[in-house]
Parts: sequence; structure tokens; C-alpha cells
Amino acid sequence: MQSSPVLACLAVLAFSVAPTATAQERVTPKSSKGGTPSGEPWAVVPETFRAMKLPEWPLPTDADQWQSEGRDAVRSTLLDLLGDLPPRPDPAAVEVVSREQHDGYTLERFQFHNGVDMIVPGILLIPDNLKGPAPAIVGLHGHGSSKESICTIEDHGQYVGPMLARKGYVVAAIDAYFNGDRIGLGPGGENDSKLGQEHSLFKLHLWQGRTLWGMMLRDEQCLLDYLQTRPEIDPDRIGATGMSMGCTRAWWLAAIDDRIDALVGVACFTRYSELLSHGDLRKHGIYYFVPGLLNHFDTEAIYALVAPRPMLQLSGDEDPGAPLDGVETLESKLSQIYTLLGAPDHFRSIVYTETGHEYLPEMKDEMLSWFERYLPVNP
Repeated sequence: MQSSPVLACLAVLAFSVAPTATAQERVTPKSSKGGTPSGEPWAVVPETFRAMKLPEWPLPTDADQWQSEGRDAVRSTLLDLLGDLPPRPDPAAVEVVSREQHDGYTLERFQFHNGVDMIVPGILLIPDNLKGPAPAIVGLHGHGSSKESICTIEDHGQYVGPMLARKGYVVAAIDAYFNGDRIGLGPGGENDSKLGQEHSLFKLHLWQGRTLWGMMLRDEQCLLDYLQTRPEIDPDRIGATGMSMGCTRAWWLAAIDDRIDALVGVACFTRYSELLSHGDLRKHGIYYFVPGLLNHFDTEAIYALVAPRPMLQLSGDEDPGAPLDGVETLESKLSQIYTLLGAPDHFRSIVYTETGHEYLPEMKDEMLSWFERYLPVNP
């Protein structure tokens, strides 16, 4: 359901007057490319699929019970669904390949073997003139992009690494399994294109009792292991941010690993029931589909594992990969959870009007402000 212009204005006014209040905002950006508005739920879905059983996960109502039992039960289920996640390798084995001085930061290239099947290349941006261990931000790239999109390609929409580094944050990014410098190194070798490698990995990991999504998240956990060994980084202050596939990796990573202290997601604040009801499964690659998930819960249960840590979600109202009615459902449910846990100001959702699957300059400003507030360089 669309918010009225009057309610949207009141929401923005309320936030400007009381910046610590939980905000579910509707903002008109200066410019956007637009996208495809979602139609009526189930309108394009054949009748034979409309009776499918979708989960109704009961929201926690007792904070103590959720923190002592409920949260662990949901996380345990989630980890089981992700399949076999082999022990992670020793972060001491990470190899620094090169160093380059840039304007305001040093760019290091590093690599590590993930202990299972592939070499993982990464980039670390280290601010100049650090006065002590600094907070780190893990940058998670989207489907079809890479660590370079975040750290080195200046005209890329996801290019946020140098901006964060010049603000005093150490920034880290790796290539996901079928992206960047890892293309051509999957089980099909050079026979596979990027998409072919994604499909080959998905199939192979199922044979091995794993999921491609679980293994992708495990690589990010290997990165967290490494970051906690670096003297430039405060191991207790690590954030995560990303767009699209990177957004989804950010909130899943925070859900399974408490070392993520704050996150900002862009253009993938997705609830799966609404994705189904609008016939938009095709808007997401095969990489992140986890067998059995909808037998247990929808994504509000996964986001709930992040609470009460600070989470900002930035969405377009015309992004079919995250239908607006699903965003609104999540806003309502997560506001209740964060309030239950005594941290209503730690959850914020902003929806940009007439905006599709895109990373607007306004979103980058909000992302930086969120980290400066909840993961300050000089606390």
C-alpha cells in the first residue's frame, strides 16, 4: 500500500525533528532512472501456484525469551539450511600481494585459499594517518560486479570504498565465487561463462551437501577472520554494506555472524512471499536460493537475527527484486522487533519514489551518515 504524500511529509518532518526516532521514510530523489512498479499480488501467477503454502513466522513478543532461546533456534535452523560449511582456514595464511599509495589511503591487494576449492582475491583500503585501530567496512558487490566496482572503478554506481577510506574507515572487499578475478576458475574452468560458473557451482555444492549461498557467506566470514588480525582495525567495530546481491549478502552475513556491528543495505530489502506473489523470482540469480527455507520462515526471521544492531535499508519503490508491499511488511514487522528489544532507533527504512534497482547519490550520503552515527571513526 502506497503512503499518502501527507503521511510521507509527516514522516520526513518527524525524523528531522527527532533524529533518534525510528523512521520509515518516503523520499523523492533529485534524479532516478525509475523501474517497474509491482502490479496486483498474484495477478500474473497461475492459479495452480496460488495455493502454495507460505510461512507465517510468529514475531517474538517476549524479549528475554527471544534473546535466550528463540534467536538461537532461528539461527540454528538457518545454518542447517545453508548446508555443510567446512571449518574456515587460518587467517594467518592470507597473502598480501601488493600495495599502492592513493590520495588519502593505501590500497592493498591480498588473497587467501578458502580451505575448500578456490583462491579468493581481495582489496583493503587503509586510511592515511590512522591514530589507532579504526572501524572497518566490508563492501559487498552486486551480481555481475566485483571488488573493483567498490574500490577502483570510479564511474561505477557501487564505488564507495575510497569515500569511506578518506573518512577514516578501513574498507575491505573480496570477489564472490563467480565474479571478478574468480571467473573462469570454477569447476568448469574456461568452459564456463560467468553465468555458467554460477550454475556449475550451484549444482556441485548441492551434490556436496552445501549451498552456493552458504559458501559465499562463508568466504565473507573468512574475510572477517582476517580483518580481526589486522592491527589497523578495531576487531569489535566492523560494518557491512552493499547493493543488490551485496545488500542481501550484508544482511544474511549479519544474521549468521554477530561480528557485523552495523549494516546498510541498498536495493534488496526483500521479502520472499511478495517476490512470489508478483511472479518475480527471475529477478534474482540462482546463487542465493536455499532449499527448505520457506518451510520455516520468511525473511523477517533472518532480519530479526540482526536486531538490535543498527540496520538501514534503502530501497526504490519500483524495484521488482524487492516489491514495495514486501518492503512495507518488513518495515512493520522489524519495527516491532526492534522496539521489543529496546532499540527502535536502530532500524530505519527509506523508500525512494519513482526509483528502480539503482544506487542514488542520496543513498550514498545516507549510508555514510549511518556509519558515522553508529560506527564512528573517533568514538
